[in-house]
Amino acid sequence: MSQWINNSVFYHIYPLGFCGCPEFNDGNTEYRLDKLKDWIPHLKEMGINALYLGPVFQSLKHGYDTSDYYRIDCRLGDNESFKRICKELHDNGIRIVLDGVFNHVGRDFWAFKDVQKYGSNSQYCGWFQNLSFNGRSPFDDPFWYEGWSGHYDLVKLNLSNQAVVDHLIGAVSMWIDEFGIDGLRLDAADCIEPNFFRALRRFCKGKDPDFWLMGEIIHGDYNRWANPEMMDSVTNYECYKGIYSSHNDRNYFEIAHSLQRQFANGGIYQNLYLYNFLDNHDVNRIGSTLRNPAHMKNAYTVLFTMPGVPSIYYGSEWAIEGTRTRDSDQMLRPCLELNTPLAKTSSLVPHIGMLSALRKSFPALNSGAYENVLIRNEQLVFKRTTGSQTVLVALNLTDSEYWLDFPISGGTMLTDVLVDGSEYRVENNHSNIMIPANGARILLLHNGEFDYRGFKEKLTGLAQQKAVEKAYTKEQQAVADAQENQILPEQPAPKKDERRPKLGKYRSWDGSMFAVIALATNTDDHEQAIIYKELFNNGLIFTCNAKGFLEDIEVDGRMVHKFDYVDSED
Repeated sequence: MSQWINNSVFYHIYPLGFCGCPEFNDGNTEYRLDKLKDWIPHLKEMGINALYLGPVFQSLKHGYDTSDYYRIDCRLGDNESFKRICKELHDNGIRIVLDGVFNHVGRDFWAFKDVQKYGSNSQYCGWFQNLSFNGRSPFDDPFWYEGWSGHYDLVKLNLSNQAVVDHLIGAVSMWIDEFGIDGLRLDAADCIEPNFFRALRRFCKGKDPDFWLMGEIIHGDYNRWANPEMMDSVTNYECYKGIYSSHNDRNYFEIAHSLQRQFANGGIYQNLYLYNFLDNHDVNRIGSTLRNPAHMKNAYTVLFTMPGVPSIYYGSEWAIEGTRTRDSDQMLRPCLELNTPLAKTSSLVPHIGMLSALRKSFPALNSGAYENVLIRNEQLVFKRTTGSQTVLVALNLTDSEYWLDFPISGGTMLTDVLVDGSEYRVENNHSNIMIPANGARILLLHNGEFDYRGFKEKLTGLAQQKAVEKAYTKEQQAVADAQENQILPEQPAPKKDERRPKLGKYRSWDGSMFAVIALATNTDDHEQAIIYKELFNNGLIFTCNAKGFLEDIEVDGRMVHKFDYVDSED
């Protein structure tokens, strides 16, 4: 397997749609794909370090009807402009995987046009599957040929012909030499001769041992195509369906079963690093598929923490919608700009950025073994482990927070690294944690030595910024700094409704963080009581009456609130 893939996060673009290209190639060269350079900061914001580009080579219509494997589609630019794009991507640490469409070509493919012109005298008659001059094609050609899956605008290549193989591998050689590509996604891989993949692998690995080959496989045993002789990986359609279906049906048993079957000890794909996704250019957008938008972040959390490499389809980081129709995939492949209104309001981008940062920070999340810990219809806990690290992922589908008890051993403490740094004790090989409503926690198992604040400070980019803002707001940081210097900063004025008790996070006068987990009534005096829990220390649970919790106290000669409510945005 290519070594770089373990730490990769993919972004998938369908270029002809992304760039708003005309439906049919008019032969005019327009450098539309140059806009990709402006997207590089956005990609890095999400921790993207690998880009899978759909068809970029010359075609008549949708890119999968190739007419020339050696030329960039003129609707996108030319070879020189694409070379510059690839260089800029590489300079920013982003690898490039191109769509290898080798099963079929378009009717404008130069060798097919030669057959149309010269008939049986063409030297390229043997290039096409089941070509025969004993009949006529649906396009009224004076010969018959095999179309891919009954589509006669897609002419099936004869991959048993060595000249065809040489032509295709020659194109790949040019793509590596000219553009420096790092891998290929092989279209319609289940329809292609295995011997072609064997030859392609020998060539690519001989040229670059780290070159990555991934095949599009919808059904069947993935081991047939992903093995030491053929491809490194395939598309994981089983878990694509399992993720959205589990959330829609509020049934985590489905995805848990697939993950256990595929990746647990003895799993059928335990030794494969599959390509995982929530949507792509062929299926409905996850924004249209999920029935409850509140489950979107959990779906991405599963995608980024399950075994394999995660991929985001362009625009789905903003939860855009799109469904395919019987006659068109156009809604799945829109032209998008960075200033779309959804981009300004979506909270998914920082969430994805955080998931990317965590995945790259913890080897257990990108290469660890998989095991289910606890499965319920609306809650799931699984763990990823290496020899020296254990990370648990806990998910909740209900509309309210959920306290969950589950078995765990090997450490004395669990620290949440996704949400707020909450700490939970492990006692008698069990722990009890609170999972937010429609949310998740990613928990590092340790023996009390983990420095949460130090860890957050090491994260980079937007993921660091957002994580720190959630766990330690600027005000909290000021309190922490002042404590170190024995100076207490002035507390901000309370909002009008802050003095009413409510569930949520509170900051005490000394900067400690707590969560009010329940409001109760004292049976003796019928006064309202508060039940609250430490967030950053030992996770102890306390109770007191509401008046005492919300009272003002004197500190260094001035009155301050004993506890202040912290807005959820902080």
